[in-house]
Amino acid sequence: MAQGTVQVTHGGSSRWRRRSGDYPTLTAALAVAGDGDVLSIAPGTYRENLVLHHAVTLRGPEGSLGSVRIAPLDGVALTVRASAVIQDIHLEGQDPTAPALLVEDGSPELTDLRVSTRSAAGIEVRGSGARPLVRRCTVENPAGIGIAVLDGGGGVFADCEVVAAGQTGVSVRGGGRPRLERCRIHHATGAGIAVTGDGSGLEALGCEVYEIKGAGVQIAARATAVLTDCAVHRTSADGVTLDTDAVLTLAGCDIHDIPENAVDLRSRSVLTLSRTSVRRFGRNGLSVWDPGTRVVADSCEIHDSTGDYPAVWISDGAGVSLDSCRVHDVPDALFVLDRGSRVDVVDSDISQVRNTAVSVSDGATAQLDDCRIREAATGAWFRDHGSGGTLANCSIDSVQTGVIVTKGADPALERCTVTSPAEAGFYVSAGGRGTFTACRVTGSAGFGFHVIDGCRTSLHRCHTERCARGGYEFAEDGPVAEDCTSDESGPRLAARSASGAGAGSGAGVAAAGERTGIRTVSAAPGPAAVGTAERVPAQRPADEPDSGPTGQPAARGSVEVLGHLDALVGLDSVKREVRALTDMIEVGRRRLQAGLKAASVRRHLVFTGSPGTGKTTVARLYGEILASLGVLERGHLVEVSRVDLVGEHIGSTAIRTQEAFDRARGGVLFIDEAYALAPEDSGRDFGREAIDTLVKLMEDHRDAVVVIVAGYTAEMDRFLTVNPGVASRFSRTITFGDYGPEELLRIVEQQAEEHEYLLGEKTSDALLTYFTDLPKGPAFGNGRTARQTFESMVERHAGRVAQLSEPSKDDLTLLYPADLPDL
Repeated sequence: MAQGTVQVTHGGSSRWRRRSGDYPTLTAALAVAGDGDVLSIAPGTYRENLVLHHAVTLRGPEGSLGSVRIAPLDGVALTVRASAVIQDIHLEGQDPTAPALLVEDGSPELTDLRVSTRSAAGIEVRGSGARPLVRRCTVENPAGIGIAVLDGGGGVFADCEVVAAGQTGVSVRGGGRPRLERCRIHHATGAGIAVTGDGSGLEALGCEVYEIKGAGVQIAARATAVLTDCAVHRTSADGVTLDTDAVLTLAGCDIHDIPENAVDLRSRSVLTLSRTSVRRFGRNGLSVWDPGTRVVADSCEIHDSTGDYPAVWISDGAGVSLDSCRVHDVPDALFVLDRGSRVDVVDSDISQVRNTAVSVSDGATAQLDDCRIREAATGAWFRDHGSGGTLANCSIDSVQTGVIVTKGADPALERCTVTSPAEAGFYVSAGGRGTFTACRVTGSAGFGFHVIDGCRTSLHRCHTERCARGGYEFAEDGPVAEDCTSDESGPRLAARSASGAGAGSGAGVAAAGERTGIRTVSAAPGPAAVGTAERVPAQRPADEPDSGPTGQPAARGSVEVLGHLDALVGLDSVKREVRALTDMIEVGRRRLQAGLKAASVRRHLVFTGSPGTGKTTVARLYGEILASLGVLERGHLVEVSRVDLVGEHIGSTAIRTQEAFDRARGGVLFIDEAYALAPEDSGRDFGREAIDTLVKLMEDHRDAVVVIVAGYTAEMDRFLTVNPGVASRFSRTITFGDYGPEELLRIVEQQAEEHEYLLGEKTSDALLTYFTDLPKGPAFGNGRTARQTFESMVERHAGRVAQLSEPSKDDLTLLYPADLPDL
């Protein structure tokens, strides 16, 4: 057969009706070919747009892939509309609006093809009648999609490879439903696999998705997918994402080496996992958001986090169920937050957790049954009001603190055991509640049960043994304990009944007067009843902050500080506002001394204005004034910004904000550029947690700290709307206007006087002109600009005077217009 020719071998009973032989073009050969005919293509490049209407066989030389190139200059290189057989052919396309290979109908068999193209798609399957069998094909399309299945198309892709795609590697939409077997998709710019749209679906078996500049697998908009024995790794974004009613099943899959979330799902999506491993992820292993979003995992493993985020994140009313799973080697294991959010964990292991194994906050619920927690800083922490759930038949071993309950949280723990905690077995404080039934603490280096702050906790049939500081430490008017016991190796115990009488004659029970505030109902004989013989200072977990410094009142009186305020350049309206506040506070104090009611004055302020207008200086003076009036204990200023308050996950943000607030106790907490805590495109930004925490602290400790938030006027107006409680916490907004040229000149004159310089003849006029003409862009710093101008003048003056051999006193002190910096 000649180079660049096509030989047609007719098949079937009607072949006598047709011509046979060699044809110079594929188009000519196809014109005479019918169902069953074989077109053998000689090596060469064919610049033709082919359309197959019959069930023919189109093949190049066997074992010589690449010797036959179909490469038209535009349009679709090969369109298939019949159950044809195509093999050993190299397809190239150059049309950015069309695929290189288009299957529109039939069940063609495509084998050993190489699609190397720069077109809209390498292979496109379109239409409900298109069901190709594609085997051992390679697609390289750095300009577009690798494989697209749409408009009801389907088919099977076996042992295929998408080696590069400028967009998605495999795209399924419009009701497409392909099956992938042992395929590899890598080096795509976009998602590795994307399935979207109602009715769209994908089944993948033994496939691998890796080296993706985007998400590995995306399922969205009511699409469904099933991945079995697949691997997703080395992506630049999330490993697997589900959005808007998407449904995905992962069985026997391995998701690893993901810099972001290994799996992220939201908006009522549903994920089912079995025998799946999630490892080496930079953010969350499972990130689950929104009401109706659910994850059900059976016999899965989540481990080896490379970042500082919880392994499983559940929020906004989502739900997660884990059965026979393992979570280990992570910063935090399970974080459940927001009312309606829930985690159910059965027969699972959580271990080697740097911080908290199970964290429940903001009204969320956790249910753990027959679980094992070990080697964690905190086993479980129920953080605040409305948060709760049940831990039943769980063991917690080798932790700092077994279970913490704070701020009104109210969990139920049944038949749980804490072994060898470094601090406490069960710790309840800050208004936490909780019911503990048949729980046990063994070998605590601190207390067994430590309940402080008058928390109304209930203990029933609990037992402690070998606790170094005592089995039970309760605050006055604290918990109710029934039939609770302790061994005799710790300190001796005391008890008192609910009515205040002695607890009975059980062995090891001391007189009720030796220990008050512990209520024990029906103390059991034998081992000692609840309590300790000596009062031991309350012990807190390592990650609960201590109270802030007390310090001493400010040294200067209010008259002196107000005089300092009056000496500031400009700021006339600011001075009036501060004096009005000061007068209100002073008169209120005197009315109280006279036995009269004092008007309530909210002392928290909003400062708005451009940088360099004196906001920090006035905040510092305001603290001193309040201290001089006895309103604040110290009056010191603690200045913070977003970076000081916002951590990398919710737990650290709350702690950082609490610590900043504690440092400011007795003084002023000044938050510069406070609007940065709630950026306009914040999405899931953790700055809002800092705001929520701050609002609650301002309410709970309203007399301990004055909070001033500051920033640009428009941005601060938006900031006051991000939380319903923000605007109500601040009494008034004080606006700091920009300095005019005359005021900037006055600041330079003050700087010169302070540093023993003089302004020479015409220098003041030159400065006025300079400040008038100076561009007032975003970098303009008002008072800061005036000080920088003075510093530049001093530098230029030094450069000029240094050249004089014997400078006079005037030479050393006078600044001239020539010393001004350039505009």
